[in-house]
Amino acid sequence: MGSYRAERAVSPVDGKEFWVVVSDTYELHPEGCAYIESLRANDRSWNTERVYAGRVAMYLSRCSATGVDWRSPSFLWLSRFLRWLVEEPLPPRGRKAAAEPVYRDKATANQVLTTVGEFLRFGVPNEWVAPETAAMLSQPKYLTFMPSGYSAGEDGQHRIVQAKTIKFKVAMPGYEWLTDEQYLHLIDCTTRARDRFLVTLLGMTGMRIGEALGLHREDMHLLANSAMLGCRTAGPHVHVRRRRNSNGALAKARMPRSIPVEAELAGLYADYVHERSEVGEAEESDMVFVNLFRAPLGRPMSYPNAKDLFDRLAKRAGFTARPHMLRHTALTRWARGGVERDVIKELAGHVSPSSADPYVHATEGDKRAAVEKVAAQRRAGGKR
Repeated sequence: MGSYRAERAVSPVDGKEFWVVVSDTYELHPEGCAYIESLRANDRSWNTERVYAGRVAMYLSRCSATGVDWRSPSFLWLSRFLRWLVEEPLPPRGRKAAAEPVYRDKATANQVLTTVGEFLRFGVPNEWVAPETAAMLSQPKYLTFMPSGYSAGEDGQHRIVQAKTIKFKVAMPGYEWLTDEQYLHLIDCTTRARDRFLVTLLGMTGMRIGEALGLHREDMHLLANSAMLGCRTAGPHVHVRRRRNSNGALAKARMPRSIPVEAELAGLYADYVHERSEVGEAEESDMVFVNLFRAPLGRPMSYPNAKDLFDRLAKRAGFTARPHMLRHTALTRWARGGVERDVIKELAGHVSPSSADPYVHATEGDKRAAVEKVAAQRRAGGKR
């Protein structure tokens, strides 16, 4: 009996950081750690390891608190666990507790239970979990209506999928993005060259934050001609490559790609390089984004570093701003600008062109223009 939590560990062999699940007495949970290790073996990102380790630890803690064997939870218990996830207040963060309790939303609770399901299914071939335990978490479902871009197969064999049996029904959230005015204001809220370069880079290229934090200096081809670097791509551009990095940053897309950038980005990068040159500890790092203003100086920026930065920028700007919103902003701008879906797919590192469909947002102005256009046509028709 006892509680569990996710802890960051450092390998004594190569010094790389990874995540483990430990008890309140600092004993490793063998099966939980094995599952997190399997994520690492499948090239999941450091941030994914962190999130999944926390979810598994939460599940194990709840099992322990209620006297349930984590290997064989009942359907009813898992349903109650899902309800508990939204009814239990979140622990306070930082030094001061919030004035009002903060709760998980239903979408987040669904994500936690999805991870629990993956953990239990991982235990089946390892003979920790009975097959029927994992099987009760999903059931076959026939797709009457298929998502855009989804192929049913020649014989319709892909119309039958495995659907979750325990989940909240939630409305599909819209993609959060910034208007051009908000994007420019966010850039204006930066006070350092590094931060200005990072915000502009994300909004200009549509990179995921993990891709940006994983950039190496050799990936920055910002000259008009990069032939001297052995690169045939014309014009200023940035290369995105999937590689393991010491800060845990990992490009989600497995195929490397290059993203053209505007010439102004080269000037912002030059300003950042000058700012970086004043911090001696940063000289040895080959990573583009490093810590310059807080210890450990010169160390590659991490996901938590980036989150802290955007939290501060959002507070100054007066609106919500997260790194992924800048990706949505770039893709929205391309889609609304008439860029072909195949081109957006390559720029964004998507697997399917249909992944760009949600980024064609209709603004209030668009809806007003549509209504007025139809009204004008109706009035014109009535005069004939």
